Amino acid sequence: MKRIRVVAGLIADPTDATRFLVQQRLPNASRANLWEFPGGKIEPGETEAEALVREGREELDVELSVGRRLWGTVHEYPDLIVELELLVAHIVTGSPKALGAQAIRFATPHEMKALPFCEADVPLLDALATGAVPTR
Repeated sequence: MKRIRVVAGLIADPTDATRFLVQQRLPNASRANLWEFPGGKIEPGETEAEALVREGREELDVELSVGRRLWGTVHEYPDLIVELELLVAHIVTGSPKALGAQAIRFATPHEMKALPFCEADVPLLDALATGAVPTR
């Protein structure tokens, strides 16, 4: 089975640190229409932080400052094994745009739990909602 490494960013709303950026996958993508944290595949030779900075430029049109690792998991879908790492990130310049998603929004962990998320992210939502994952 194919295995990929992906990185995602926990990006706080600059005006409300209790809300974080999430995006809805495109309708023609795998796991279509589901919500996830911004990020993407780690390319060969990239660090997790470098991949997240690149994805911020390509998918959101923002420059990110990337901090420490907050959480990680391995999730097996029927077609794919995903190694997911979550890093704290902050928007340095720009306003997020949905360049690689059909929608983006800032949401609290409680609001996120009402959205249909990718299966790999569900344990993270639970951890965020209970405070088990630090958000800074």
